[in-house]
Amino acid sequence: MQRGAEWLSRKMNELGLEHVEVIPTGGNPVVYGEWLKLPQKLTVLVYGHYDVQPVDPLTEWVSPPFTPTRRGENIFARGASDMKGNGIAVLSALEAWMRNGGLPINVKVLFEGEEEIGSHNLEQFIESHKEKLQCDIFLSADALITGPNLPSLAYSARGILFFEVSVYGPKTDLHSGEFGGAVENPAKVLCELIAGMHDSSGRVTLPRFYEQVRTLSGEERADLARTPVSEEEFRQTAGVSQLDGEEGFSTLERLGVRPTLEVNGLSSGFTGEGEKNVLPARAMAKISMRLVPYQNPQAIEEGFREYIRKNAPSTVRWEIKKFSSVPAVLMSRDSLGMHAASKALEAAFGVKPIFRLGGGTLPVVGLVQEKLGVDAVMMGFSLPEDNLHAPNEKYYLPNFPRAIESYIRFFDLVSHER
Repeated sequence: MQRGAEWLSRKMNELGLEHVEVIPTGGNPVVYGEWLKLPQKLTVLVYGHYDVQPVDPLTEWVSPPFTPTRRGENIFARGASDMKGNGIAVLSALEAWMRNGGLPINVKVLFEGEEEIGSHNLEQFIESHKEKLQCDIFLSADALITGPNLPSLAYSARGILFFEVSVYGPKTDLHSGEFGGAVENPAKVLCELIAGMHDSSGRVTLPRFYEQVRTLSGEERADLARTPVSEEEFRQTAGVSQLDGEEGFSTLERLGVRPTLEVNGLSSGFTGEGEKNVLPARAMAKISMRLVPYQNPQAIEEGFREYIRKNAPSTVRWEIKKFSSVPAVLMSRDSLGMHAASKALEAAFGVKPIFRLGGGTLPVVGLVQEKLGVDAVMMGFSLPEDNLHAPNEKYYLPNFPRAIESYIRFFDLVSHER
């Protein structure tokens, strides 16, 4: 991680940014640089991250995850899309301006190294560097577009709660023949608890889970209807035989408007090759919830703990560990930055971008909104089918020059405002 931060700082120095620093935090460092030579112009704070997800399962990669490999129109590597492709594109746009007379606006650039683990040290960093990070527009390059030839701008990002739930039974694994049927099985208990977290219509059953969920405006519903992504296309992208989810809502609504509860991993007892007849001492599950605007993470966590308390039998002991808690954010679609981004994307792609509700979580967006009082412009060029966080992650190369052009045009359009 340190070498990655140092490489990024060299790149930022090479393209002409000033006061470039690798700044320590309580975890991985932040890389910062700036170019502030136009006091009469606006200042854009550009955000990215240089950390990536783990590569597991390694055996499913066609080519080595840290050896970028071009196949067809895509380049495959861990982090190619999330978010090294977008990060290099925005830096290339800045470099293009610097090589041709200098930037038309003031720019601050911040890359963090902990986005993929919840940005745990970013809040303190922003709080401690408020003056350094003051800006008029916040541009996040960590974002998606709807399709290869269809640009889009997200005006919301779902929040996240991430837990590890453990259920404990006997003090050690037991012989399932000698003890099975007489001793509670923690794996069975945990599976029953998880199964009860959704009802037959796909709704989450935690207490008060939907109390603060907003309904869409007519304009927002019209935008969703104009999004040219069919259910069949989405099914094929996901690689499943049939779509599923909360009844009464379209796929696009399920992805951006509705909150979710997902099981991210399960572990208990013997999981190796062959057989081993044990009654496990412990069962563990990783559970995350994607929250939507106005849901309170603390209130949702309280409902989750209440559910476990009420439904776990007295024959076991349980424990909940919380890893992440990030609220959802909702941004203005009418800001100066959004208008500039929309025009830049239309010029680069030849198609007017659509507004969409983001399904992922970006901790920095809410932190900047809260700490600096600035809404985000989420303009990135990753695709839903890029296998983000999964084996064989890729970046669609034909969109790389269009990404650079979009950022170049964005900075130009913002320079005409004050």
